[in-house]
Amino acid sequence: MEENQSIVKVTMIIVMITSFITPFLGNAINLGIPQIGMEYGVDQSQLNWVVTSYLLASAAFLLPFGRLADLLGRKRIFLIGMIAFAVTSLGCGFAFSFPVLIVFRVFQGIASAMIFGTSMAILTSVVPAKERGKAMGLSAAATYIGLSLGPVLGGLICSTISWRGIFHLSFLISLVVLSLTITRLTGEWTGTDHENLDKWGSILWIIGILLFLYGLSDITAGYSNIIAFALGLLLLIVFVVYENKRSYPILPMGLFLSNRSFAFSNLAALINYSATFALVYLMSLYLQNVQNIGISQSGLILLSQPIIMALLSPLAGRLSDKINSQILASLGMGITTLGLFLFIFLAKGTSIELIVLNMAFIGLGFAFFSSPNTNAVMSSVERPLYGVASSTLGTMRLLGQTLSMTIVALITSFEMKDMPLDSPYYMTSFMNSSKISFIVFTILCLIGTFASLARGKSLNSPRKINESI
Repeated sequence: MEENQSIVKVTMIIVMITSFITPFLGNAINLGIPQIGMEYGVDQSQLNWVVTSYLLASAAFLLPFGRLADLLGRKRIFLIGMIAFAVTSLGCGFAFSFPVLIVFRVFQGIASAMIFGTSMAILTSVVPAKERGKAMGLSAAATYIGLSLGPVLGGLICSTISWRGIFHLSFLISLVVLSLTITRLTGEWTGTDHENLDKWGSILWIIGILLFLYGLSDITAGYSNIIAFALGLLLLIVFVVYENKRSYPILPMGLFLSNRSFAFSNLAALINYSATFALVYLMSLYLQNVQNIGISQSGLILLSQPIIMALLSPLAGRLSDKINSQILASLGMGITTLGLFLFIFLAKGTSIELIVLNMAFIGLGFAFFSSPNTNAVMSSVERPLYGVASSTLGTMRLLGQTLSMTIVALITSFEMKDMPLDSPYYMTSFMNSSKISFIVFTILCLIGTFASLARGKSLNSPRKINESI
């Protein structure tokens, strides 16, 4: 019993650190983008690949590695992923040219997929079902702490060392996780030992999702993106048809057709990220270009959202162990819907106090949605599919984030086109674009609330999960 408790504690520490490192790295490196551009002499379109290459690689490999972890062992894939993440972090930090940096970022994204396709599955395997919501709440809190500290520490590291210091710090954190995993995390967790990885299904998924997300990420750029999007969509349709005919698919389509909880919880996650991810992007532009507030102060204002998420996610997670996730997650989505609705009326003279309060209000909604919804997804499947469930949820998150930015890109392309910041019409056009965006996001979030309610009422009664290790 004491050994089990020790493994649970070690697992929680490991998962919380890994939940922290990716959002921290993502937000911190954004502040280093200008330095990277100056050092390598590249333009903005090339600099976008510092972020895009990582996200695309992570999204493409999440599902295959989640399934592979179910077959070969979740700790094994997690450990390989952490080693690769440490090596690629070091590689990024010492990259001697821009192409080399991008190559290392691609492999860092693949390593990230190995980590996050397995970490939540390991957590679900180790933590007793009655305490799972609490554990996921703490993991979510670590994520939001990473989001909060990213801009602060990232700016400090860039100003005192350089952008390379961010990757060196990620390397050191990776070594801590590796040390804990090797020395303290005993045992292994597999879902099944008599199935094989669906190689052709994996190839279809990887190529299809890469083309789909690449085309979607900047679909207004030209015909090449539209063609990539259409071809990716076609391959994903072929993937679905092919998987339906496989005995051991990487993504069992029956989960979406016969498992109501799994299907609607994932749909709610997709809609939630689609409706909320671009919020910080829009509000950052609004604060700096409309209210004429500096970068540092804007960052502090925007911190009100992730701080509330970090503080309340553990509480929401604990509550989801006692109260049905359908109620909590739907309540959270409803609160977020109201917050997005209030931003429709954002004006040039809106007080900073009201903006901070509403950002915190939306943070409250997201906290009460995220942990219970994750608990719902992981509790809706049997042990052999924990890796698939974890990676599917991660894919919904990345797809939702891409969709959110695409919505803003489409709206601004019609409203603003190539309008420069010093144009006399910029402010009016931006405010119109923001209003339309928040209208779309509010409608999306409202639909997501109904999707969350439609998941059913049996989510806190997980199917025969063995609570012992």
